[in-house]
Amino acid sequence: MNKKTVFTAIVGRPNAGKSTLLNALLGEKISITSNKPQTTRNKITGILTKDETQYVFFDTPGIHLPKSMLGRYMAKSAKGAIGDVDVVVLITEPESKVGPVEREVMQKAKTGDIPIVLVINKIDLIAKENILEIIRSYSQEHEFAAILPISALKSDGVELVLCEIEKYLVESEFFFPEDMITDQPERQIAAEIIREKALRLLSEEVPHGIGVAIEEYKAQASKNLVSIRAEILCDRDSHKKIIIGKNGEMIKRIGTYAREDLEKFLECKIYLDLWVKVKRDWRDKPGILSNLGYNERDL
Repeated sequence: MNKKTVFTAIVGRPNAGKSTLLNALLGEKISITSNKPQTTRNKITGILTKDETQYVFFDTPGIHLPKSMLGRYMAKSAKGAIGDVDVVVLITEPESKVGPVEREVMQKAKTGDIPIVLVINKIDLIAKENILEIIRSYSQEHEFAAILPISALKSDGVELVLCEIEKYLVESEFFFPEDMITDQPERQIAAEIIREKALRLLSEEVPHGIGVAIEEYKAQASKNLVSIRAEILCDRDSHKKIIIGKNGEMIKRIGTYAREDLEKFLECKIYLDLWVKVKRDWRDKPGILSNLGYNERDL
């Protein structure tokens, strides 16, 4: 039996559920999620290998109007992924209005002759009779390869997405080892898990002003232990106080939840040392962004 592969970009607006869908497709959590928009900042590769078939997914940042150097990087990363794949999964929230983001994706895919599977996510939040109107609105805009109403959070319809992607498999040797689920370095995954916990626990005004830099990452195989020293970067002194919390309670909670996830993912004990630093306008400073793992050439 010949091996087959397919490359898929998961694109859409911020907070549409791209990372939730990727995690559901893989059956593993490799992409962070929160109810805040623009959670994903880098293009994240997820790999699912089943027998002689390998699916490679790109979870992209939400396409939005950028307001900083980091925002421009995120937008470029998302749009760039569309031209490098066999099929695009355009994920939307359940509303009938087709916006400029969706139209831009449709046009870019059409130019490259790339099929689009439209995924209408979060259908558990609307009445079933409204789904037909959403399908009708999108069908008038583009000839989609398929239109699938799903709930990624509840894994309802996720297998149907995989079945549609399967149609675009091509004969090819695998691009990644069979036991690999992501190409993200462990340091980067650690930073993203810490950032996710901060996004989930902090108030509205702080999250998009934070980044996480891994300053030290030491694996001690003999002790089945990884020691991590990380810095949470923020824009303002007032944000630093919120992140640390009264008597250090908030930073302790962030550390506790992050350590639990890291121990599950890395299957070892974790010693986590978190610090908070104020770096004003860090989202517009190439040196800091490069240190956080963003490709300097794309800034």
